[in-house]
Amino acid sequence: MRPLLPHGEVVVDALASVGVVIAALVMKFTGWPYADPLVSIVIGLAILPRTWGLLKEAVGVLLEGVPDDVNLAALRDRISKVPGVADVHDLHVWTITSGMHAMSVHAVLGANATHQRVLDDVQRCVTREFKIAHVTVQVESRGCEGETHL
Repeated sequence: MRPLLPHGEVVVDALASVGVVIAALVMKFTGWPYADPLVSIVIGLAILPRTWGLLKEAVGVLLEGVPDDVNLAALRDRISKVPGVADVHDLHVWTITSGMHAMSVHAVLGANATHQRVLDDVQRCVTREFKIAHVTVQVESRGCEGETHL
């Protein structure tokens, strides 16, 4: 989510402070008691969009949902094109904290592929092209789709 203004929270805080001072001056010099609640309502409405964004992001982190800026299909496709990868399964991407994503994946080795080379290439590709900070790759000589997991 891109803020409307650079350093949006700082701008809103500064405007809120100015609003509080203006409300205090209006109340002092005119005696109008509704200046303070009116400014409070405006401040509340001003911070509401950012509050909704933070709440949405926090719920996504807690539920370990796929981040909005990660295209899972494109990621799976890209990993499957890494030389030496025959198959990709159990791909999971989630957010650890704001702006920091993690991924785990199983990559099945193709013929004549080396474990370390595939591991290094998948990690490099994912961190550079998809900006995923924490990458866990399980390299397998054969797939494990048929196994029962308890």
